[in-house]
Amino acid sequence: MGHPYTFITGAGSGFGSTIAQHLAPSRNLVVADVNADRLETLRSTLNQPEKHHSWIRDLSCLEGLGNDLASFMVPAGIEVDHFVHCAGVFGIQLIRGVNMEFVNHLFNVNLFSAMEIVRVLTQKKVNKNSLKSITFISAIGSRIGGKGYSIYAASKGAVNALSLSLAVELAPAVRVNAVLPGTIETEMNKSHFAEPEFVQAMQAIHPLGLGRPEDVASAVDFLASERARWITGQEIVVDGGRFARKSPIL
Repeated sequence: MGHPYTFITGAGSGFGSTIAQHLAPSRNLVVADVNADRLETLRSTLNQPEKHHSWIRDLSCLEGLGNDLASFMVPAGIEVDHFVHCAGVFGIQLIRGVNMEFVNHLFNVNLFSAMEIVRVLTQKKVNKNSLKSITFISAIGSRIGGKGYSIYAASKGAVNALSLSLAVELAPAVRVNAVLPGTIETEMNKSHFAEPEFVQAMQAIHPLGLGRPEDVASAVDFLASERARWITGQEIVVDGGRFARKSPIL
């Protein structure tokens, strides 16, 4: 076996990009995203870009996903020891007007694609017995209710439930945890942060002030390391104290 790889979905932007940059100096990475240009831009900025691989895939399309991943890994001799599912989509719809296209899109990217990737990574014929940890990027919205957030929150709540059961099913070989970030500015929500009123409201309900993507990356780095060898089945909240206040989503 060669050097194992840390596999990061949604690496072209947001938390995924920051996590990739944070881990690149100490790990070999497989970075995945739907946007080829964005992914190549990221890879070119990583520490020693030649040692990292890119996988271009639309995770909203589940058909053939597992076969495509296996066909990517096996010929290249890629074995994954840590999987970080950062790919995610966000949307707000009131339940009275919700449509199934919206529901399916959110669940395919946020949940079902992760399930299919885990299925492949736990197959000995594809990944030997290399997998050691899985970290799902969930959201504090899975714990705090908000108007119009029901579908998004349900998809992230399902991620938390998946993480909990997989922690039991895959032990002791694989540790599984979820990271629940608070409201942090990324490409996904930057339009909200352009509104001064929104920023002021977020600052008011986060006791430690607004966070940065690097705060999430540090938590992921820890969970994928031997320092977290006895931690599994946990929801690690990285929200600057917001959940402690039990404040509603604005």
